Amino acid sequence: MTDVAGSGPGWIEPDWPAPANVRAAISTRQGGVSAAPFNSQNLALHVGDDPAAVAQNRARLLQELQIPQGVQWLEQVHGCKMVGASADGRVRTADACITAARGLACAVMTADCLPLLICDSAGTQVAAVHAGWRGLAAGMVRRALEGFKAPAQQLLVYLGPAISQPRFEVGIEVLEAFYGTAADLDHLQAISAAFAPSPTHPLKYHADLYALARAELRAAGVTHIYGGQYCTYADSDLFYSYRRDTTTGRMASLIWLV
Repeated sequence: MTDVAGSGPGWIEPDWPAPANVRAAISTRQGGVSAAPFNSQNLALHVGDDPAAVAQNRARLLQELQIPQGVQWLEQVHGCKMVGASADGRVRTADACITAARGLACAVMTADCLPLLICDSAGTQVAAVHAGWRGLAAGMVRRALEGFKAPAQQLLVYLGPAISQPRFEVGIEVLEAFYGTAADLDHLQAISAAFAPSPTHPLKYHADLYALARAELRAAGVTHIYGGQYCTYADSDLFYSYRRDTTTGRMASLIWLV
């Protein structure tokens, strides 16, 4: 764990210079009660796990993290919609949520896709973003940045655990989808550098989600970017991976104000 500032039972704390009143945590697959193949801290209700086990995992994690107003859970659809978080207990359909309320966590769940945690330098707003390749290509990151009152130069972004480039083989249609999003020549070159031809399969590429997200963020004016050093596929002790296991659980990446 090369970029962890702290940790607890079943979660890790991102190492980034966020304001003192911003808290963030990323759950691991450890420390829960779910049975195999969801062992052990699955936080998702949609993957076939016992709902009672998921509820226990969620309650235990929130107690450990001391989040008084609860979590805005999402039904994620690989789109580019962001909603305001609420403490009303409703699950909302979106791939990002944002809040300025204290004690209420924004969260996204992943098992290879990229989670982004975002805050402003003044510590007045926070957001959590779910971005697989479809969300990145569709503009999910840009949509999330637009939800902040502060300009992009005053935002901090942490890239949570995702599948790494050597493990993420995609077709040429993915490369073409990203080429169509380039804002300028520098962005186009950064996109091109994020794809490496597969050494074994013609017209296949290994895509770097971290590099694609950084390219998108920089094109939007964000300069304070952290994280991006894990591989969910390779680290089976810490992380769930859909590409590795197919039937598996989900981690949560959470951010909140105190």
